[in-house]
Amino acid sequence: MSDVVTLSNRNGVAVVTLQNPPVNGLGFAVRTGLEAALRAATDDDTVQALVITGDGKMFSGGADIREFGQPPPDGTPPLPMLIDTIEASDKPVIAAIHGVALGGGCEVALGCHVRLATPDARVGLPEVTLGILPGAGGTQRMPRLVGIPAALDLIVNGKLVPAKKALALGIIDDIVEGDIVDAAVAHARRMVSENLPIRRASALDDKVVEARGTPEVFDDFRKTMARRARGFEAPFACVDCVEAAVNLPFAEGIVTERARFRELVASDQSKAQRHAFFAERQVTKIPDVPKSTPTLSLDTAAVIGCGTMGGGIAMNFANAGIPVTVFEVSQEALDKGLDVIRKNYAATVSKRRLSQNEMDQRLSLISTTVDYADLATVDVVVEAVFEDMALKKEVFGKLDTACKPGAILATNTSTLDVDEIAAATNRPDKVIGTHFFSPANVMKLMENVRGEQSSPETIATIMKLSKAIGKVGVLVGVCDGFVGNRMLYAYRRQSDFLLEEGALPAQIDKVIYDFGMPMGPYAMGDLAGLDVGWRIRQQQAATRPPHLRYSTVADHVCELGRFGQKTGAGWFRYEEGSRTPIPDPIVDELILKISQENGFTRREVGDQEILERCMYPLVNEGAKILEEGLAQRASDIDVIWMYGYGFPRFRGGPMFWADLVGVQTIYDTMSRLHDEHGDWLEPAPLLKRIAEQGKGFRDL
Repeated sequence: MSDVVTLSNRNGVAVVTLQNPPVNGLGFAVRTGLEAALRAATDDDTVQALVITGDGKMFSGGADIREFGQPPPDGTPPLPMLIDTIEASDKPVIAAIHGVALGGGCEVALGCHVRLATPDARVGLPEVTLGILPGAGGTQRMPRLVGIPAALDLIVNGKLVPAKKALALGIIDDIVEGDIVDAAVAHARRMVSENLPIRRASALDDKVVEARGTPEVFDDFRKTMARRARGFEAPFACVDCVEAAVNLPFAEGIVTERARFRELVASDQSKAQRHAFFAERQVTKIPDVPKSTPTLSLDTAAVIGCGTMGGGIAMNFANAGIPVTVFEVSQEALDKGLDVIRKNYAATVSKRRLSQNEMDQRLSLISTTVDYADLATVDVVVEAVFEDMALKKEVFGKLDTACKPGAILATNTSTLDVDEIAAATNRPDKVIGTHFFSPANVMKLMENVRGEQSSPETIATIMKLSKAIGKVGVLVGVCDGFVGNRMLYAYRRQSDFLLEEGALPAQIDKVIYDFGMPMGPYAMGDLAGLDVGWRIRQQQAATRPPHLRYSTVADHVCELGRFGQKTGAGWFRYEEGSRTPIPDPIVDELILKISQENGFTRREVGDQEILERCMYPLVNEGAKILEEGLAQRASDIDVIWMYGYGFPRFRGGPMFWADLVGVQTIYDTMSRLHDEHGDWLEPAPLLKRIAEQGKGFRDL
């Protein structure tokens, strides 16, 4: 029928095959071809039934996201209309599902009268992850097949369901061993020969009628999802549409679904989440390290240090099935660290996210040593010792001697110069930064820092390792704080200045939380621990430019022995066994005293000023980083901040958000703030340039 959809007649059964690699996306051309195939099969009197399947690795991965917002070519049929055509057919239509049937692909299958799947197939409606909802009948047909609780869980959470569970739920009708298309053709012939009835999902009512007249079902579900879906529009729209499936006839429910879909697809949130989708796929593309670059085999690993970070890093290797040796300077330190690892795993088992057998297997992959000689055969070492340059150089010198020549030596430093660390070895080409984020066994970001002499092979290997251990690896360059923390400094610096000028920690944290961050800068500081940053500031004191403003508030908090949650008090206080920050008059009084001592007349600071003073310098620092070539793309910065710092995905990361706000707006505000508050707020040259050109970071 076309290059992307084919039609063959198997003795009365028309086999319609999607052929649009790699995922058989339902773009303009595929929809046009599918319409032609359906029409031809319907008009052919020799065809008694149809089978719809996908060529290659899967049935269909759904819509072509790149076409969102683009006007379709004349004559291109909308996907909902095509699915209605499939479902309305008087000839039986069977979906032959292998690989995955996702999004629009799943909706096509839901429009078929029978759904057969291979044992390894998965189905789902993950549109919510793109800031939209299933817009081709998914919110109306799925509830009629699986019932309301299951439909809400699947659609609101965007879950992918394996074939066995899909069968139990009623999404598919059977699991087929062997050739799925042959089985579907045989099933189609049996339906015709036995005159079996055609079952249309839109006509089913028994699984939705039981929820009719019970709005509390949906109200309660909205309450349970309120925290995890905070700030997102799409999950709540999904609930509304499933509720419409209960209370409205199918045709009216479809109208509701389409209206909500159109609203969402045009929203800034959906644009941001689609940007995030593509940004995550871009980070692996490194211009001077092509895919063809050879990589080393990393079959064994070692971690230096079994503290909070070291233990978490070791868990990452064990979770991926990679044997890991943990080194510490004493058996006592090893025992303490291993106890924390066991408790972490045990907590996961108690939540039924891991079996006891899996915990035991992972622990068996972790061995310990107090002797560098035991690291002689490992393929990669990650150093996670105290953030002190002299100590790290000493460790790397010992590793260089103890480890085999081909081993990669990585440092988990969050701020220090990777090149200086590499200079302590005779293999700077095999030294690289692997900045894990705390807690390392949970956070997905891995900021990989290329040194001046890090070889393409080393870079490619570590990027591959990131994926192997379940991380999102982003390659950055060497500077103080690299990309993430350097930008964090700009953001935190202004929040501290705002404390001196009139704000208090609780107000600033609320503004940032309401913006969509998981917590404000002060609650985050308490969670991470204030002593590390304090120590770094003390080390940097000698080189701090005297003409630049420096806030001493954080230092004074630490001088009181308040290091955050681990000491029961930091910027906030914490009750025994609780992580809930409670504003503390002691800190508030300390801030007032410091303001007075430094000659500040405290004033009322508005929420909008707090947002601008914190977030605009964050963007401004990102612009400097881009101009210095320390990040490859603006979207890489977005990925770092979404995965490492919890920047709201529905805003797409700081650089994408800047484009939504308007680079000109941010530049004008930064120029005004620079005039008012001094050098720290000078607009970046790149910010000024693209503002004058009327462009955005997306244009770089």
